[in-house]
Amino acid sequence: MASGHSEGRDAASTKIVISGGFGAGKTTFVGAVSEIMPLRTEALVTNASEGLDGLEATPEKRTTTVAMDFGRITLDEDLVLYLFGTPGQRRFWFMWDDLVRGAIGAIILVDVRRLQDSFAAVDFFEARNLPFLIAINEFDDAPRHPTQAVRKALALPEHIPVITVDARDRHSAKAALIAVTEYALDSLTPLRG
Repeated sequence: MASGHSEGRDAASTKIVISGGFGAGKTTFVGAVSEIMPLRTEALVTNASEGLDGLEATPEKRTTTVAMDFGRITLDEDLVLYLFGTPGQRRFWFMWDDLVRGAIGAIILVDVRRLQDSFAAVDFFEARNLPFLIAINEFDDAPRHPTQAVRKALALPEHIPVITVDARDRHSAKAALIAVTEYALDSLTPLRG
């Protein structure tokens, strides 16, 4: 954990990464839960991205993250949580290594209508041994599937949590952050013993 400075005292800080495919709800998630106005690096979706960004599944999407989303939550006067949302398009994946440096865990937002967009994020975090969970973002018009069905479709082992979330809802997003934090701490337990 890094140290910051708050009211003349050192405050500990930690980081969680919000990841997933293009249009999965990462920017919305960070915005719903951040106590500050989130930093967003969004650009307009243009015809130039046609064929690159898989826009056919999200025809109403007008902007896209081109670097990261950034938010903050003060958990206690001595503890701050930073949120970093990754860009979802393949052409921006080179930034992911920098964004995950120092993170305790990650949430992979999943849109079940485009489940195939989740495999790259799963592979990325598995390869780096960073604790992550799957958060099925329950879009209004998306079909509902049991978490076990999504686990099986993503070929995930039983120990990786799969939950549902409404990325627009502050309480739902906070519950997902708590779940990934608990999972990350549980993942460290064998190392401590």
